[in-house]
Order: sequence, then structure tokens, then C-alpha cells
Amino acid sequence: MFPTRALFGRSVWKGPNIVPLPLPRAFPPPANTPPIRTTKRAATILPNFVGLRFAVHNGKTYVEIQVTEEMVGRKLGEYVATRKRFTYKQSKNK
Repeated sequence: MFPTRALFGRSVWKGPNIVPLPLPRAFPPPANTPPIRTTKRAATILPNFVGLRFAVHNGKTYVEIQVTEEMVGRKLGEYVATRKRFTYKQSKNK
């Protein structure tokens, strides 16, 4: 282990999780292009993903997201919720 690496957090010295995804060759992709379907929620969003649409799996369905410049460096899974919001509905027949 290098002494300078000990000062960083684990994710920094390990590097970004770059996952090979089937990206379209033409940029920007045509409007009728389907989104890129993936289950790799831990994939880091790279600068060349800006403007693309992804369908990220949340455990049950695929949720579509449009990548913007503010998302670069974050993970795909951060923008897709895996749990439903809990709501308590009281019955009206008492």
C-alpha cells in the first residue's frame, strides 16, 4: 500500500466504477432511440453520458432517467428510488 493512498477514502484510491455499457455511436442519438436498459446501479455517470436516456432497474421495474451535466460523477442508482413511500390510509367505514 502506498503511503499517499492511506490518506484517501477507500472509494478514491479504488477508482470509479466504470461499467461498459452499449452506448450509441451517433451523438446525439435520434429522438426515437430507446433508452439504454441496465441493472448496474453502481455505475458512475461519465461526461460522455450527458444527454443520453437510461432505464435503470429498481428491483421491480425499469425507471427512465435523462442524464444532465449535474449528474456527472454520481451513480446511476442515486436517481432511481428502490422503495415506495409509505402512506397510511385510514378506512372511512367506522
